[in-house]
Amino acid sequence: MSNDTLTKDFIVGVCKEKGFLAKQMYVVSTTSAGDMDRILANLEEHLAYQVELERRGIMFSAGPVFSEDGQTWHGEGMVVIRADSLDEARDIAGADPMHRSGARNFTVRPWLMNEGSIQIRVNYSDGSVEVV
Repeated sequence: MSNDTLTKDFIVGVCKEKGFLAKQMYVVSTTSAGDMDRILANLEEHLAYQVELERRGIMFSAGPVFSEDGQTWHGEGMVVIRADSLDEARDIAGADPMHRSGARNFTVRPWLMNEGSIQIRVNYSDGSVEVV
């Protein structure tokens, strides 16, 4: 190991030793391609796709990312998805109408979920709730 990086296997091992969840997820960071009208033109189809991912249990969370002062939106978003591999996560992200149309660009990075809690399942899009 170099002095400024650690391997994924090392991090996963430490997390599992500590009894953390160590659940592999993927973070999709999405940014505007520079045309807000194009984003708005694809919004309904994009939201329908997000809801479908939610219903299928693929999406963990998603939403817009605002400017640092919290006052404006420049077309950025973040999506956390469940997938079996980085390639599968890229395919899921690439199928989003915002990305297919070129309205937004995206990157996908692996994320290891360790800490946090949830006691109920709330589907934001339709307000349904279930105890888990």
